[in-house]
Amino acid sequence: MSKDTEGLPIGRVSEATGMSVHALRFFEREGLFLRDIPRSAGGQRIYQQADVDWLVLCNRLRASGMPIAVIRKFAELVRSGPGNEPDRLALLREHEREVQAKIDELQACLEVIHTKVVIYEQHVRDGTAAGLWSPAPPGT
Repeated sequence: MSKDTEGLPIGRVSEATGMSVHALRFFEREGLFLRDIPRSAGGQRIYQQADVDWLVLCNRLRASGMPIAVIRKFAELVRSGPGNEPDRLALLREHEREVQAKIDELQACLEVIHTKVVIYEQHVRDGTAAGLWSPAPPGT
């Protein structure tokens, strides 16, 4: 029997996805997989590469701020098969908009921080940094 036919034990899936065994079990309990994960005769979960690929996607969605409930909805749509692709697309587009808004906000923050870095670098270089935003005005 080949490795692909045998499947992957939970430890290997944990290594491949960077998710803890606890997180993998949580995903299963929460109905976030695209299929029921079968078990060996000894009761161990047996994953396939498609499960790993799905988990990698879910991990990215989660890391980008997608709530578990929305990931669950996406999984439900995919599990239900063809015919709901416009719904899947709408869900992904909405998340894409939310992520882009976060990126834009972070970019604005970065610009402010970078401006301060440039100011501080100049003052440190010129030896005029003493007193920059000191807790008390000079002479008090």
